[in-house]
Formats: sequence, structure tokens, C-alpha cells
Amino acid sequence: MSQLLVRPGSPAGPVTLTAPGDKSISHRALILGALAEGDTLIHGLLQAEDCRRTAEALTEMGAEMSAWGTDPFRVYGVGRQGLMTPCCGLDLGNSGTGLRLLMGVIAGQNFSAQLTGDGSLRRRPMDRVAEPLMRMGALVEGGGPRYTPPVKVHGARLQAIHYTSPVASAQVKSAILLAGLNAPGETVVTEPARSRDHTERMLRAFGAQIEVEDLTVRLQGEPTLHGQEVIIPSDFSSAAFFLVAGCLLPSLDLSLKNVLLNPTRAGLLEALGQMGAEIEVSDQREVNAEPVGTLRPHSRCLHSAEIGGEIIPRLIDEVPLLALAATQASGQTVIRDAAELRVKESDRLATTAAALSAMGAEIETTPDGLVVSGPTPLHAAQIDSYGDHRIAMMAGVAGLLASGETLVSGAECIATSFPEFAHTLAQLGAEVEVR
Repeated sequence: MSQLLVRPGSPAGPVTLTAPGDKSISHRALILGALAEGDTLIHGLLQAEDCRRTAEALTEMGAEMSAWGTDPFRVYGVGRQGLMTPCCGLDLGNSGTGLRLLMGVIAGQNFSAQLTGDGSLRRRPMDRVAEPLMRMGALVEGGGPRYTPPVKVHGARLQAIHYTSPVASAQVKSAILLAGLNAPGETVVTEPARSRDHTERMLRAFGAQIEVEDLTVRLQGEPTLHGQEVIIPSDFSSAAFFLVAGCLLPSLDLSLKNVLLNPTRAGLLEALGQMGAEIEVSDQREVNAEPVGTLRPHSRCLHSAEIGGEIIPRLIDEVPLLALAATQASGQTVIRDAAELRVKESDRLATTAAALSAMGAEIETTPDGLVVSGPTPLHAAQIDSYGDHRIAMMAGVAGLLASGETLVSGAECIATSFPEFAHTLAQLGAEVEVR
């Protein structure tokens, strides 16, 4: 088990960073590249453990790809129904995104496959994906009423459905749309709020006929997908760790370049704005139909806010960071409508509260959120990552604010999404060691 040690410090001058490629877009580029006819060339693919597991699973099903670590990364498409029965179970490691999206892919194939993962992933429910896929005609088997992995998906001749999702979830929506590629007719998904729309954007770029109106997505089934050249911007969720550091550290003059600014992902910008943060956005442009730009945060005195409702799906991965920012804001910040975090890699409401409480924060959990009182000076502590990469990295950023030496145990989980995190954190002037 590795440990991340952080001692606060100050950079020698202005810092310019480029976060790694977006994880959500990387998963989708690999999957659609495999289902397309012709080759797909991916620039800036996130070379992290979660994406590697998706690539390996697709390879097990007959897709051919470049050697892992190559950039640009080439996927040799086999066509919409060209995948084959894997010789063994598909191990997605810690990747809930990979497992759920591949459930949708396999549902429309003419074979069965079993998908599993590590101990954390085997505790995560898959019923929200299994239920609509079974309505489309696939058979899904899993553990108990919530279909915990391993799950076995028996592909079938699918029928298009109009599905009204009880939750705003890009993973649920994407699994249905990927299954809908092999369902004749029109597959329709309606959500209660906007979730990430990378699948819709990329499906359109690969040649699918797809329409989006308000909270409803319509996909015409059985399209021919064509290989594309894909340029992947920096992951907003990875850049967010340094964005929050820039909002909280007066000594830091930071620019974050080529950051994905998709409005379904960048809710943290709005939430921090509600708390009084000042973040400059420049060099805005589109890359492969995704908005990108440069972010420059400025340290300001933050104040409390109530964050909930439709914004939550757009910042769900950044809630631990939002809680960290709230520890330095005056007043009581309330984060609500985030019960989905109870079933992530860890119970992120509980683990966020535990980590920040250990560092001196005044923070309480509620059934669907957090209540944070501030401002509170933080002190160094030994923090358990709970096997959750976002908790580990949030604690590392908190160590920049804390007096003393912060030690995060179980830091190897960071490799699932951001292998270079420790090196990047050190560029902010901190003393960082991995033991």
C-alpha cells in the first residue's frame, strides 16, 4: 500500500498546467472506435488504469488497438456487431463507467459475457442499467436485487424503448444508447435533469442520427459508425483539484490550459462562483464538438452557499472538492441532492466528512449531502483514501492548506484516473513524496 505525503509550500512563480485527457471521453472514444467501421485515431487518450481496463475488455472481445501507452492511440474498428465472445470474464478493475457502458454494448451483441471488477466495484449496484437493458430484450444476471458484479449480460435482438430514467446519470443513459445502436427504430431516454452528454456528442460525430431536446435524447437504431480522429481535452474533474487550490491559496498564480468546459461537466465553476470565487476563462474554442478553454483562478474570500438541485449531476465528482472549499468559506455551506455519492468507489459523503474532520473541519453528513461550517484552519493528519481516488487526491490538495505533514494512505488508487497527480501537485510548490 503506497502513501502520499504532502508538505505545503509556495511556487517560485506563475504555474501553467495541463491536466491529463478526459476520462469520460476516453472511455467513449475507445468503445465507439471499436464499434465503428475503419480506424479511429485518438490524441491525448487518458493512459490511466480505468481506461486501460476498458481497452483490454474490448480487446478480449476481438477489437485490435495500439500498444497501451502509445499516443496517438489507434483503434481498428470491427463494426457495430463485429465483437466476439470473450474467452473469459471481463475484469474492469475499479471502473464503473467501463462496466456500465460495456453492459450496454454487450446487450446488443449475439453473445454473452460476464463483467466484474475489484472489491470496490463488486459492491456497486448495476440495477439502474440492468433494468432498462432487460426491457430492451437482453437478459442480465447479477448479485441480489441490485445486480452487484459480477454481472452476466446475455446479448439479444433488442427492441427500441422510450425510457424515463429515475436519476440523471450519464452512465445509465449511455448504456441504453449504446444498446440502442443495435435496436431497430428509435431509442429514447428522458432524464429528470441534465447529465453528461459526451456520448451524444460523440455518437453524432461517428455518424449516428441523434437528437437532443431539453432532457430527452432520441437515437435512430442500426446506424453505420465511421472511425474518426479524436482529440481529447484535459479532464475537468482532474483540473478541478488544482482549480480549487488556486481559489484557496493566495500565493498561487495558476493557469490551467485546454480544460474541457462542457456545461454538463463544469458545474463546479458555477458553484464556486456562488461562493464568491473569481475564475477567468479565456481561449475558448471547440475541439471535436466539445468546448475547451483556459482557466485562471484567483484567491478570494469565499462565503457559504446552498448547492443542490439540477447542478449536482454536473459536479457530482467534484463534491469532495466543493466541501474542501467550503471549509475555507465564511458561514454554513449546505450540499444536498447528492445521495448518488453513497454508491461511488466509496461512500463519498461519509469518506469526505471523515477526511476533512480529521484535518479539523466542521463537517456533518446528511442522508443526501454535507453541511460544512467555516472558515476553519486545517491541520495535517493521516488520511485513509478508502480506496477512492477522488478522496485521496482531495486530501492531497487539502494538505496544501494544512499546517504540518499530511499523509494519505492507500494512494495507489490515484492511478485509476490520474497517475501523474503527485508530480503535478509538486508543481504548485508543495513537497510531495510517494512512499
